[in-house]
Amino acid sequence: MQLDVVNQENEKVGTVDVREDVFGGRVNTDLMWESVVHANAAERRGTHMTKNRALVSGSGKKPWRQKGTGRARVGEIRNPLWRHGGTVFGPQPRSYDYALPRKVKLGALREALAAKLADGTLVVVDTLGAGSTKTKDTAAMFKKLGAAGKTLVIAVQHDHGFTLTARNIAGVTLKPTGRVTARDVMDTDHVIATREALEKLQENLA
Repeated sequence: MQLDVVNQENEKVGTVDVREDVFGGRVNTDLMWESVVHANAAERRGTHMTKNRALVSGSGKKPWRQKGTGRARVGEIRNPLWRHGGTVFGPQPRSYDYALPRKVKLGALREALAAKLADGTLVVVDTLGAGSTKTKDTAAMFKKLGAAGKTLVIAVQHDHGFTLTARNIAGVTLKPTGRVTARDVMDTDHVIATREALEKLQENLA
């Protein structure tokens, strides 16, 4: 399977071969779902906390003697059964991150890219560089490439000048090939990848 390679003016300058077993076939949405759930869980702050009977303010003295008063036995006023008492089994600070197999992560990224390719929202460019230091010129380049709204730009290593101009554009995210995830790809309307980046991703995902 071949994909067209365009320049920054959206003019075809060549083609790149992609493997059918990597970017073709039916898209496995289950892998993408697992990867997105893992990424969302890893970003949860987990700072929620409730006070148990050891942390709430109040005396630890026994309010009255154990027997003979006719009242229910009580050990302390911080009892969870009482008003202003501690919380039983309440949420405590924790990390929601968990281990996800590497093959699942790579498989999810492969399926996400395949979905964008099937939708026609993946554009392969020869190179990406800043022709000038003005953000409006980079924005015009994205418009020529048909990228509107949320756009993910993938490169092996982003050009410094291009990074300085593209990061000012709302909705544009720059990711190197070694750090792009399935959620990054799915959370965009368009994906722009350099030829070198696509070949690198194909080598890693095969």
